[in-house]
Amino acid sequence: MFAFSAIDFETTGAVPGFPNEPWQVGVVSVPADGADRWDSSFESLLRVAPDRPFNKWAPGRHAKIRAELAEAPALADLWPELAPRLAGPVVAHNAGTERTLLRTAAPLHVPGPWIDTLALARKAWPAAPSHALEDLVPALGLLPRLQALLPGREPHDALYDAAACALLLLHVLAQPGWGSLSPAELAAIR
Repeated sequence: MFAFSAIDFETTGAVPGFPNEPWQVGVVSVPADGADRWDSSFESLLRVAPDRPFNKWAPGRHAKIRAELAEAPALADLWPELAPRLAGPVVAHNAGTERTLLRTAAPLHVPGPWIDTLALARKAWPAAPSHALEDLVPALGLLPRLQALLPGREPHDALYDAAACALLLLHVLAQPGWGSLSPAELAAIR
């Protein structure tokens, strides 16, 4: 087993004339022993201009907290606290989104290797009816552990989704033949 950090961003979604911007970030750092109690987690709302439109299909609670988002710190302001958490393997579900958002925010920082739990889940459970994180977690029996770690949280909350992603990776690594793979080998799975 190896230490890693799972990250998730909640975003505004694509809107014509506006870039896709993050409005929340969550990071869960998992120690090499894979302990369920993670002392090192990080979450923050992120600044979004009050008049910035969101995609009408963008999930999450953003519509209820627009005033808080207008006052939240910018991702660049959080970078000194966030960057050290992304020094080793970085895990995300459909990692392209998180990788793109981080590349935009910090183009000189090159985290990784990136491990995509969506790609791993598709390889590990190809017949699953859905590979969406919010569907896989209950289908694989991980929901009680996730709810114990983050009571009262729900999907499309960045810290909740980062923790779900971390639990999913730990579950994949517990499957026969997966636990011996290195972070680089896992990152190569597409």
